[in-house]
Amino acid sequence: MPEPRLARLVQAMRAQGLEAVALNPGPSLFYLTGLSFHLMERPVIALITLDQRPCLVLPELEREKGEASEGLDLFSYGEAEDSRLQSLMQACASRGLPGRRIGIEPLRFRVYELRLLEQASPGSPLVSADGALGALRAAKDDSEVVAIRHAVAIAEAALAASLPLIRMGMTERELASELTLQLLRAGSDPELPFSPIVAAGPNSALPHAVPGDRPLQAGDLLILDWGATSRGYISDLTRTLAVGEAEAELGRIHEIVQQANAAGRWAVMPEGTCAGVDQAARAVITASGYGDQFTHRTGHGIGLEAHEAPYIRGDNAQRLAPGMVFTVEPGIYLPGRGGVRVEDNVLVTVEGGESLSTFPRDLKVVG
Repeated sequence: MPEPRLARLVQAMRAQGLEAVALNPGPSLFYLTGLSFHLMERPVIALITLDQRPCLVLPELEREKGEASEGLDLFSYGEAEDSRLQSLMQACASRGLPGRRIGIEPLRFRVYELRLLEQASPGSPLVSADGALGALRAAKDDSEVVAIRHAVAIAEAALAASLPLIRMGMTERELASELTLQLLRAGSDPELPFSPIVAAGPNSALPHAVPGDRPLQAGDLLILDWGATSRGYISDLTRTLAVGEAEAELGRIHEIVQQANAAGRWAVMPEGTCAGVDQAARAVITASGYGDQFTHRTGHGIGLEAHEAPYIRGDNAQRLAPGMVFTVEPGIYLPGRGGVRVEDNVLVTVEGGESLSTFPRDLKVVG
């Protein structure tokens, strides 16, 4: 377990009034231990306290994997269902946890593990650890930034390989499949950060559209929202294309969104705020008369997850700090007609903001 990361977590736990943190498989466990497990019927639970070695409760069949991470005491169990609770009780008792305040990740910790922990550590208040864990991973170190840069490069290479293959009449689903294949060919980890969004025509007005069997048609706006994974770290990009020539207003909203994207990226600076980035991008769209058609926040952090802190929205006064990486993705959506989104991945540096993505943002005509 990397000592600097553990030390920062312990410091954050003290600030949040937590006496322990319990983690199940997911990005935070991977960040702290380098270990990756599937969520399954056999629970895996890490227990981290303020002043003792972390421990890991895991099935016997995963013990060898657990031994690969130094600095962890292992409590393994067999196939008998009652052995799971017994091992967790032993781990909790060894750390003196019953009655102590334990933090969990509410978006990750399942009811299954929650009930086991309630039995294994009676009297312990189980509370959210989001404050401690979100801050822990918000600023990336050099190795994390290198991985994200590589994920961006893979994604951009995959799009470059996919563009010549786009043709009138192919379906959204066919294009999504092709883009997925090119991501893997370009070197993405097999587990993509999310399934690519390919949305054409009226479907492009739906920010989280699911690719379907609609064929690409002349005059369509075509949104491609895709990303790659490198050593567990992700990229998340969006470009909007035109299938043939788009009507004048659709071309105009693309220009506005492109300008809003640039304004948001220019607003990135250390000691700036998440709200400031959102407001800079949103002001461009509002001034152009399309404020009501920009229906989501300007961005979100990326790293081991596709959505993590910091969140780039107008009510978030959180200060930006060097090492933070997030999306800037303004959009305009005209129901029944089409939508535009332009999304880049931006790194906060000591001098300002650096866009890790450089793929052209203009309204390219395809098909």
